[in-house]
Amino acid sequence: MKIIKSLPKEKAIELGKECSQCHNCCRYGSGALEKEDYETIASFLKISKEELKKKYLEEITKFNTTRYRPKLIRKNKPYGVCIFFDNGCTIHEVKPIECKIGTCSKHGQELSIWFALNYYVDPNDAQSIRDWASYLQANPSIEGGSLAELVPDKAKLKKILSYKIIS
Repeated sequence: MKIIKSLPKEKAIELGKECSQCHNCCRYGSGALEKEDYETIASFLKISKEELKKKYLEEITKFNTTRYRPKLIRKNKPYGVCIFFDNGCTIHEVKPIECKIGTCSKHGQELSIWFALNYYVDPNDAQSIRDWASYLQANPSIEGGSLAELVPDKAKLKKILSYKIIS
């Protein structure tokens, strides 16, 4: 199956199930949440969404978009173990969308790009587009992720990339 930006979330999750269960993604990071994840995880833990954010989540910003992910238990390192990892995922049934798509399957790189394009890159935010343009200088993309596809108006894209459009 070809992974493109417009791939439905359910299909991305299905492809992510090909995870090898090595737990490296849990030992060295955690996955970002989408709106529905807050309520689902809070309910699973039998706590409020506010308590979930305060006790278990931290902000992460990519491509000028801030989301939440489970906190990392760091030991003087820039990475760490997901707070919900204990010889396996303690919230596996309700884990965040980014965790569901995994990163170590044969589709891992494309699914990571799919997630970035659908949950971080904002075509209506000039700085997000500039950040994505920087990413593209050294990294691959998927169909739907080129600058021309994200901002089809060539004049507008040129203004964004030359900082004539700031926000």
